[in-house]
Amino acid sequence: MPFADIDGTSIYYEEHGQGDPLLCVMGLGADHLAWALQLEAFSAAHRAIVYDNRDVGRSSRIDAPYELTDMAVDTLGLADHLELDSFHLVGVSMGGAIAQHVALAAPERIRSLTLAVTWAGGQQGYAREKARLWSSEAALRPPEDWLDSLLFASVSEDFYENAEMANFVKQVMRENPHRQEPEAFGRQLHASAAHDLRGALDGLSALPVHVIAGEHDVLMPRWKQEELAAEIPGARLTVIPRGSHALNLERPQEFGEAVLGFIAANADTAITPSA
Repeated sequence: MPFADIDGTSIYYEEHGQGDPLLCVMGLGADHLAWALQLEAFSAAHRAIVYDNRDVGRSSRIDAPYELTDMAVDTLGLADHLELDSFHLVGVSMGGAIAQHVALAAPERIRSLTLAVTWAGGQQGYAREKARLWSSEAALRPPEDWLDSLLFASVSEDFYENAEMANFVKQVMRENPHRQEPEAFGRQLHASAAHDLRGALDGLSALPVHVIAGEHDVLMPRWKQEELAAEIPGARLTVIPRGSHALNLERPQEFGEAVLGFIAANADTAITPSA
């Protein structure tokens, strides 16, 4: 199994396809399997790399608090491990917040940046209270109920109208042999709660940046994603009609086309490292 050792943290990853590297960063509580519906399209055009963030999936559990900047170090460390001088970067939700830190730390390595259903920052009192309440819920509820609650927070009303699909997704989540523990979820959540790059994202103005929002996203409201796009000079904003927070699950074709279309449109203008 492929693992990268990043300063003592073991990061599990997978590579699919060939071509320009596309490094994919997943969100809170989810591992690389959450990219399953994108891999066929991504790997047909790119060397698609998916991985498990620290504290989820097969990657190391970290028995101490950390920040999203530490998770960004993991991401860049994986890129170094794979000898990626430059790469396209796509992040979803918490993964989009991590991707912002990655791009600010190493803009010369980012060929394009796609930020989906994510945010620039927020009021810290509100974020800390949400983290406290959600962490408590994860610890107190039975595991299956907690997974159902996470899914419910991310999908649209339409999702449950297809009972067969909803039950299938629930089954896949429950059968994951590397499910995240409540304590690990809490650590990721508290790291996310501290994220606030408002006022600093103009440092990404030289990059091709694409913000993808879901019109009906309840977990990360559309206005937060519009705020993110406004923070980055020149960023493109795409709003997927009727899209929920779980764009990659509920609207996989539209999401994949938005990601790959932007990358292809900016292939000639994307920044590459100096010789």
